[in-house]
Amino acid sequence: MELAMAAEELKTVVNRLRRAQGQIAGVIKMIEEGRDCEDVVTQLAAASRALDKAGFAIIATGLQQCLTDGDMAASEDREEMRARLEKLFLSLA
Repeated sequence: MELAMAAEELKTVVNRLRRAQGQIAGVIKMIEEGRDCEDVVTQLAAASRALDKAGFAIIATGLQQCLTDGDMAASEDREEMRARLEKLFLSLA
């Protein structure tokens, strides 16, 4: 399944991933410095949310493409695509 994203959608996803990358780097540094467990977990949760949001944005784009793609005429193809997108969605749940 190829995924073509509009420039604005792509920018949003990349920004979320960069935010998560920075948060993960912060978590590593906090652990190395022996910081408070609650602070580490809070920062880790923020990184996890940023990754989830990026993943959901990518899946939403895939769903939109699937629903509007004229090449998905055969019901078998639609069912296969639905199953693949469902699997992706559930991997983030």
